[in-house]
Amino acid sequence: MDIFQNRNFVKLFFAALSSQMGTTIGNMAFAFYLLDHFSEQPYYATLAELMYSLPTIFVFFLVGVVADRLDRKKVAENCDWIRAILTIFFFFALFTNSLPLMFLILFLRSAVTKFFFPAETSLVQGILRKDQFATAAGLNQMLFSMFMVFGVGLGALTYNWIGIHGAIFIDAVSFIISALLIRACNIPQAARLPNGCPKWKDLNMKSTLTDFKVGIQYIIRNRLLSLIIFGFFVFGFIQGSFAVLPIFTMKYELAPAHYEAYASYFAISLGVGLLFGSVISTWLANKMNSYVLFIFPILMTSILVLLLGLTSNAWTFFILSFFIGMCIGPVNVVIGDWMPKIVQPNFMGRVSGWIDPIMMFSQSLTLGCITVLFPKVVSNVDLIYYGIAAIILAVFIFYAVLLPKKEAEVYTFSTQKNKEVYKAN
Repeated sequence: MDIFQNRNFVKLFFAALSSQMGTTIGNMAFAFYLLDHFSEQPYYATLAELMYSLPTIFVFFLVGVVADRLDRKKVAENCDWIRAILTIFFFFALFTNSLPLMFLILFLRSAVTKFFFPAETSLVQGILRKDQFATAAGLNQMLFSMFMVFGVGLGALTYNWIGIHGAIFIDAVSFIISALLIRACNIPQAARLPNGCPKWKDLNMKSTLTDFKVGIQYIIRNRLLSLIIFGFFVFGFIQGSFAVLPIFTMKYELAPAHYEAYASYFAISLGVGLLFGSVISTWLANKMNSYVLFIFPILMTSILVLLLGLTSNAWTFFILSFFIGMCIGPVNVVIGDWMPKIVQPNFMGRVSGWIDPIMMFSQSLTLGCITVLFPKVVSNVDLIYYGIAAIILAVFIFYAVLLPKKEAEVYTFSTQKNKEVYKAN
């Protein structure tokens, strides 16, 4: 791939790899630590998960503005340095056995993490050619798939071999490596500061809220971008559904005696499918129409989810999960290809900053609905799969009707719309 001849991209890619590795190992190891030392209070592990997602509510209106108004390279690098320092504090907090302090540090570290990825994504947009966006999206999806498959195992092995302190030490080192890789990048100022050098007197709460409002308007007035952002809402819905439904399926239907292990097999099957789907779609992205690569996997996903509700065999369930992962992979890659092509560089941070809260909202909404419906209203978990399949089918029809049929029209429309709406910016 010629994309790896771009030294800046290679450094940013491995910085993201190092950062994600540290986060995954540390978080999973801490979950095992809580389950080992507080086995009578399993809700502590739930609280830890809450510390990873709750900060979104408090910083989501800031992250995109920061990525667009400040130096993106410095934002990404400083996020790593701050997380490394917080992780060192967390290392020493373990010796005090103070859970409130540990949860506070986790909350702060997660809040800082929210600023990292919009800045890093915006930098990638600025250093690649348009024909390389699909490859970059595929590589990022493969990275996500690998951690989905091996994340729990990495955390467990690290925790068992070198303990919680060793895992947290690896966590801190990974952030330092990521920061050094970002610092080594030689990124043009136009990519780092697409809106020009900021004037600190203009950076206040009023200007931040104004930028946030402008970002919303930018998304709403760009029809294609609105459709893509809706796609992230759908991903949150699917992610929320599959966070609990496979466990319910194994516990109440397919493998009651071994549901924990079988639920893990599901995660592995889905992750491997995502990995294969990402590899294949990255290869196909520049060889076939992206619209086709996007729309038909959604239709196939609805059919496969329907079959999940019909199957009565655990291994058939895993095979279907593998193919669902293969279908989700191309959709993610196409969205990752489209986003930097249709979003102006000076708005990329504000647009990217919306992805996490939208996915979190739909995921939480889905989990809440399942909590209310099962088992009091819907006693058979299969019925929920049928409902999900119907919703995904509706999404397929929605996109089939509203998405332009030709990529040339897509990009022409979005570019013209950007210029019309925000030429003054």
